[in-house]
Amino acid sequence: MVARRKVAVVGVALSDCGRVDDATPYALHAQAARRALADAGLDRSLVDGFASAGLGTLAPVEVAEYLGLRPTWVDSTSVGGSTWEVMAAHAADAIAAGHARVVLLAYGSTARADVRAGRRTGTLSFGTRGPLQFEVPYGHTLIAKYAMAARRHMIEYGTTIEQLAEVAVQARANAALNPEAMFRTPVTVDEVLAGPMIADPFTKLHCCVRSDGGAAVLLAAEEYVRDCRTSPVWVLGSGEHVSHATMSEWADFTVSPAAVSGRLAFERAGVRSDEMDFAEIYDAFTYMTLVTLEDLGFCGKGEGGAFVEKGRLRVGGGGLPVNTDGGGLSAQHPGMRGLFLLVEAVRQLRGEGGERQVRRGVDGGLPRLGVVSGTGGWFCSSGTMVLGV
Repeated sequence: MVARRKVAVVGVALSDCGRVDDATPYALHAQAARRALADAGLDRSLVDGFASAGLGTLAPVEVAEYLGLRPTWVDSTSVGGSTWEVMAAHAADAIAAGHARVVLLAYGSTARADVRAGRRTGTLSFGTRGPLQFEVPYGHTLIAKYAMAARRHMIEYGTTIEQLAEVAVQARANAALNPEAMFRTPVTVDEVLAGPMIADPFTKLHCCVRSDGGAAVLLAAEEYVRDCRTSPVWVLGSGEHVSHATMSEWADFTVSPAAVSGRLAFERAGVRSDEMDFAEIYDAFTYMTLVTLEDLGFCGKGEGGAFVEKGRLRVGGGGLPVNTDGGGLSAQHPGMRGLFLLVEAVRQLRGEGGERQVRRGVDGGLPRLGVVSGTGGWFCSSGTMVLGV
């Protein structure tokens, strides 16, 4: 049996993000990819694996062609926002098994610019075919599904709308420290509650921003690490899980698929959730952050509301820093944000967070362990990855 190789993230980058009116999604893919390769200091000729989703009729073949790549390993897994954590896990497994040496993950979207220019409308639902046809006529928009789940948690456990608003307030506080964030002006709980109602109980600031932008992540086998200009961030463990497509098949609205993917990731990494120095969690809506924290084991079921109070999610807040770049609620959210979580986690572990840099305990050292957890659909899928240095 061939020994499995260790795998590291050796390059990460974002394209131009926020308001980008003069670029195509392909161009954002390419910009992020070039920057990630430059970050790693590796030659493009070493890239023999490519993973992407969300663009092109033959995704990711069209994007690979645009980038001038002819990969011998490819992945087009598409499970919503958690796609990138799942893809990264697949890529790490392929590299470890010797099926690839360097894999590039890339994403780009002009979701905001397309709506602004009238090329598309807002994503109210994912369609009316298949099982979804039985729910869409009853108002089951994408946001309504999340709102319904949040309301269930409030009824079951007494979670308050103020506690959910705290998630948005603290995400904005982290974004204020991030020069790349789309919205950086601090907000208060009262301001969150006073916003226009979108889907009860969510007002506008309970919901993610709509932005343009792209991201890229480069994973490599351990023998290539010495050739990189950056310090390696090792893939320690991962897990994935799919739960449901229709709300009627979701056994418990207060439990996300991260309860399974997180357990698997921590077990495979040989670590516990309480050893994490920070967490990057998919936050299209405030409830996602709260329930994912519960399901990853940072607090008990039903205790998420109390856990997020008193600034505990803020960088330097004395608790667990969460979504250190400002998250999808304030930094950027161009369609599918899972790859951006990986970029931010790697930057934190390499000590590149700037004003938002996470520090460990009383010694103020750099973080050693972080967890990334992406969610797709309406808690339909989850991918969780533990990274370390």
